[in-house]
Amino acid sequence: MRYDRKNRPKKKYRKKKLLSLILITVAILYVIPIIFTICNSFMAESEIAANYGKIFESVTGKGSSRYISETVHLKFIPDMVSFKQYFTVLFNSPDYLLKFWNSVILVIPIVIFQMVIALLASYGFARYRGRLRQIIFFAYIILMLMPYQVTLVPNFFVSEWLGIIDSNWAIWLPGIFSPFAVFLLTKCMRRIPVGIIEAAKIDGAGEFKIFTQICIPLCKSAIASVCILLFIDYWNMVEQPLILLSDSDMHPLSVFLSKINQGEIGIAFAVATIYMIPTLLVFQYGEEYLVEGITYQGGMKG
Repeated sequence: MRYDRKNRPKKKYRKKKLLSLILITVAILYVIPIIFTICNSFMAESEIAANYGKIFESVTGKGSSRYISETVHLKFIPDMVSFKQYFTVLFNSPDYLLKFWNSVILVIPIVIFQMVIALLASYGFARYRGRLRQIIFFAYIILMLMPYQVTLVPNFFVSEWLGIIDSNWAIWLPGIFSPFAVFLLTKCMRRIPVGIIEAAKIDGAGEFKIFTQICIPLCKSAIASVCILLFIDYWNMVEQPLILLSDSDMHPLSVFLSKINQGEIGIAFAVATIYMIPTLLVFQYGEEYLVEGITYQGGMKG
């Protein structure tokens, strides 16, 4: 049986073309909800009610959900562009802006202090060997593998014992000491060649100088990628505020988005659009670091 080498490049080209088509299709499916939300945020309340009112009636109505026999019109282009929802959110309803700043106040300290603790802990795990270190690091891995819902009840009891229930500390403390960043940055620092650290020691560098001037610069891509992942994760948190914060005025905007009212569908679209802006900006300006950090995991490029 003869092997036709001439058809081999054509087959590879067809496979790449098919793979590209599949990836483009998947990307479009992922982007459609974002485009749908942004476009519908500029629709008037009457148009939104006419197009999707039956959906929200079946979800928020009393009793069990009903079958929707009417045709639901999914529209991307509004008949008339309206900024009323944004005006209501930004000027007439300070409660929504309050919840937005609640999200900022809850998330930013978690990201900053978790990274500080993770950098110090990961440096210790990477630099020093011993049985105790292995046991502690194994405990970190076990905790990281557990879903947050599993540790939510123990966190509640500990927070109640500390007397920090219904305060930001009930959200901050479990987030700051989360093992996720420690695990990733430890793997990153272990990839730093020992020769570089030994050379720095010969030149008279101490541990603090090695940590700040060698390890951190070599791990900057991994640090940036972990910061992005932490921000996105805690920006979308819902269970923690619902369980640990009984005062609704302290809830972040993510909790409001999980409670869409039937009479505020248009406002919900507008708030969702505003809520997506920080994560989209973080991803837009940090995509390069995110991809590089995940690809190389702090390893040195030749």
